[in-house]
Amino acid sequence: MRSPSAPSRVIHLRQLPGDIQDSEVISMGMPFGKVTNLLMMKGKNQAFLEMNTVDQAQTMVNYYATVTPLIRQQPVFMQYSNHKELKTDNSPNQVRVQAALQAVNAVQGGTMLGSPMAGMGTTMSVGGGEMGARGMATQSPVLRVIVENLFYPVTLEVLHQIFSKYGSVLKIITFTKNNQFQALVQYADPMTAQHTKMSLDGQNIYNGCCTLRVSFSKLTSLNVKFNNDKSRDYTRPDLSTGEQHNPQPGMDQHAMAAAAFGSPGLISASPYGHGFPQAFTLHVCCVLTCVCSPGVYGDVMRVKILFNKKDNALVQMADGTQAQLAMSHLNGVRLHGRSLRVSMSKHTTVQLPREGHEDQGLTKDYATSPLHRFKKPGSKNYNNIYPPSGTLHLSNIPPAVGEEDLKALFSTSGASVTAFKFFQKDRKMALIQMSSVEEAVESLIEFHNHDLGDNHHLRVSFSKSTI
Repeated sequence: MRSPSAPSRVIHLRQLPGDIQDSEVISMGMPFGKVTNLLMMKGKNQAFLEMNTVDQAQTMVNYYATVTPLIRQQPVFMQYSNHKELKTDNSPNQVRVQAALQAVNAVQGGTMLGSPMAGMGTTMSVGGGEMGARGMATQSPVLRVIVENLFYPVTLEVLHQIFSKYGSVLKIITFTKNNQFQALVQYADPMTAQHTKMSLDGQNIYNGCCTLRVSFSKLTSLNVKFNNDKSRDYTRPDLSTGEQHNPQPGMDQHAMAAAAFGSPGLISASPYGHGFPQAFTLHVCCVLTCVCSPGVYGDVMRVKILFNKKDNALVQMADGTQAQLAMSHLNGVRLHGRSLRVSMSKHTTVQLPREGHEDQGLTKDYATSPLHRFKKPGSKNYNNIYPPSGTLHLSNIPPAVGEEDLKALFSTSGASVTAFKFFQKDRKMALIQMSSVEEAVESLIEFHNHDLGDNHHLRVSFSKSTI
C-alpha cells in the first residue's frame, strides 16, 4: 500500500488478474460509497476507480491499508491517483463499463453500507451489532455460517483467516443460537459471497470436525458497534472494544452436532498443536478425584492435589483441546456450595512422585482408567458434550431396572428428583431431572459408572434437553 499523493476521488489499482471483469473492480469500491467511473487498463493489469467523494475514497484506502485486498485470492495493490477525476470518452469499452456499473448496482439493490442509497433496510440487533435487513437472500453479500461438529473452539480470527482467502471480508459478527456457534460474514459484493459459499459449504475447518454450513443471509449489511472477540468491522479500526461482559450461559458452550468425517480440514492441525498446555488448575477442588474421574469433557490422565494448598489441584487432560473444553464448561460451576475456578496451568504435565518418595496419596494416575470416554479419535461421545445442566442423560440401563429404582438411587445422595423419562424407542436410556444444576453435578459424580447388576455400569452425562 502506497499513498504518494494527496487523497483523491480516484484510486489507482495495480497487479490485477489479466482476465479481470469490470464488475469485480467496481465491487471493491461499492461498500464504501458510490462508484462513479472506472478506467480499465487490462494490458497493464491496472485500473482507475473513481468514487463519488474524497471521503469515500479515503475510507476505502484506509480499510485496505489494514486488510490486503484480494481478487480471486490474488493480492491487489492500490494508492491514490494523481488524477482528481476520470475523464473518459464514449468508446465501446466505456459504454461497457457504464453498463457494468449499472448491473452491479442493480444486483446490490442499492443497499450497501456507505452508498447514497443505504438505509433502505430495517435493522435488528444480534450480538455486538445491528444488521440491516432487506432484499432477497440470494442477492446478499452477507453469508450465514453455522459450525457443526464443534470439536475445537472456533474464533472470529479463525473465521477471518479462512473467509478472507476468497475476498476481502468487511465485517464479522459471531453469536450462539439454538446451542450452535454461528457467524455472519459480510463481503463487498454478492459475487464474492456466492463464490465463497460454493467453495466452503460442507468443508471442515480442522480434519474431521468443525464443519462449515454456509448459506446466504437475509440481511444485506452489518453494522458492528464494537471491535472485540465477538464482532469486528475491518473498515472501522477506530471502534472501541466496548464493555467486556461475561458471556451469557451457553455463549461459549456449543453443542456438538453429528461428526462429519471424510473431507480434509481447511486448517490441517488442531488449534492446540503447538505447545498448548495440557494441564489446567482447578481451585476449590471439592472431592476432586470424583469430579475428574468421569471425564465428561475429556480423558483425565493425572490429578495432583497441591500439598500446601489442598483446595487446589492440577488436572492433566489427554490433550489441550479437552483441557479447553473442561475449562469453558466447568469454570464457575457450583459444587457442594462452592464455585469451581478453572484456569490453564503453566505446567504442561503432572509429575508423578519419584519412586520411594510418597506424597500422602495426593497424586493419582488415571492413564489406564476404564472410565475414559474419548479414547478413540472421533468418538461419538464428542457428539454429546453439553454444559452442566439440571437434566442428566442415563444410558446402559439393564431391562430389570425401572423408573422407581433409578429415582430411588439418585435420591440416596440427598438430591431431589423432579422428573424422569425413559426414551420411547430405547429403554436402555433415560433422562432424569434434578432440582438444580448443582445437584445434577453432584449426582453425576456420585453415580457415573454405578454398578446396576448383570455387568451393567450406569453411564451419566449432562443433557441438552429438559423433561
